[in-house]
Amino acid sequence: MSVYLDHNATTAPAPEAVAAMLHALEVAWANPSSTHEPGQQARRLLADARARVAAFLGCQPAELVFTSGATEANHSAVHAALAATRGTGRQRLVLSSVEHPGLMALAARLEAEGVPVTRLPVDADGRVDLDAAREAIAADAALVSVMGANNETGVRMPVAELAELAHAAGSRLHVDATQLAGKAALDFAALGADLLSVSAHKLHGPKGVGALVVRKGFALAPLLPGRQERHRRGGTENLPGIAGFAAACDRAAATLADDLPRIAELRDRLEAGCATLPGVQVYGRRAVRVVNTCCLRFGTLDAEIVLGRLERAGVVASSGAACAAGGTQPSHVLLAMGEPALHARAALRFSLGRDSTEADVQQALDAVHAAIAPLLQDAAVAACP
Repeated sequence: MSVYLDHNATTAPAPEAVAAMLHALEVAWANPSSTHEPGQQARRLLADARARVAAFLGCQPAELVFTSGATEANHSAVHAALAATRGTGRQRLVLSSVEHPGLMALAARLEAEGVPVTRLPVDADGRVDLDAAREAIAADAALVSVMGANNETGVRMPVAELAELAHAAGSRLHVDATQLAGKAALDFAALGADLLSVSAHKLHGPKGVGALVVRKGFALAPLLPGRQERHRRGGTENLPGIAGFAAACDRAAATLADDLPRIAELRDRLEAGCATLPGVQVYGRRAVRVVNTCCLRFGTLDAEIVLGRLERAGVVASSGAACAAGGTQPSHVLLAMGEPALHARAALRFSLGRDSTEADVQQALDAVHAAIAPLLQDAAVAACP
C-alpha cells in the first residue's frame, strides 16, 4: 500500500464530508434561491453550512462568500481591491515573490495591462523581507497579498506585521490561507486581514468549493455578477460541495488541537531520518512553519528522478517544480530564496496529514534509504576526480 505524503496538493475527503454531500444531493437538491418549500429547505442547509464554515474560520457568516476554490477567491480579492481604488491613484499590487503560481500569473497579466506590481523579496528561509515591505507598501498600494503559509516550504509569513504596514498606508491586506486552514489555528477576526481565501479540498473537503472572507464594510465587486452570495458571487450555489466543506471544517475543528503536535512530531522524525544521508538540506527549518510540511533536497539529485524512485518504492510525494515543455523548471520559491537553479530543481516536498502514522513515516524512511542512498553514493563517486 502506498504512503501518501502529498497532503498540501490535496487531501482525501473525510467520511463526514462525503456523507454531508450525499445528504445534500438526496434531500436538499432544490435551488436555494427558490421561494417554495423545497427551495427553502436547501436555503436552510446553506445557511447552516455557512455558519459552521464561518465559525471555523473565525469570521461572521455575512463575511463569507462561497467560491469554486481558492484560485477564484484569490482572483476575486485582487480584482475587487483594484476596482475599489480605481481612479484614486492607488492601483499598485504588492505581493510576495513566493506566491502560488496562479496568483503570480494573474499579477503578470495585470502588469502587462498596466497595473503596477511589486514583488517582495524573501530571506533565505522564505519569509517576506519586512524592510523591503516597509519601502514598497506606500500610499499608491491598493492591495498587499501574501500567503499565510507557503505551499512548498510550509514557512509562515509575517501576516500581523504586513497587516500593520498595509493599514498604515491605507491599503488592504489579502491572505491566501489555502495552506493554513486545517494546519494551524485560524481566526480571521484576529488575523488583521481584510480578505482571506481558503479551499475545501486542502482540509479533507471536496474539490470545487472554497471561500473568500470579506471583512465587513468592504464592498466586493464580483467577478461573476448575480444575486447569490449577497450579490458578491453570481451562480447557483454548489450546495453539496458547501455541505461537504462545512462537515470538513467541523471535523478539523474537533481534532486540530490533538492533530498538530502529533503531526509535528512525525514531520520532525521524517526530517531527522532523511538528514542522516549526505548532502540533505531542509528548507525553512529556521523559520516558523506549518507542522506538516517538509521541503528538502538530496544533494543535487533531480527531484523528478527521486520522486520516481520513491513512488516505485511505495511513497507518494511531490516537487515544487512544474513540468514544462523541454524539461523541468526550477521552483520559483527556492529561486526567490536565493538557491541556484541546480538546487531548486532538486527540491521536493513531503506533506503529512492527520491520517499519517508512525508506520507511514518509517516506510517513507525505509524507501528513502533504499532508493535514494545508492543514487547519492553514485553521485559522490562521479564527483571524485
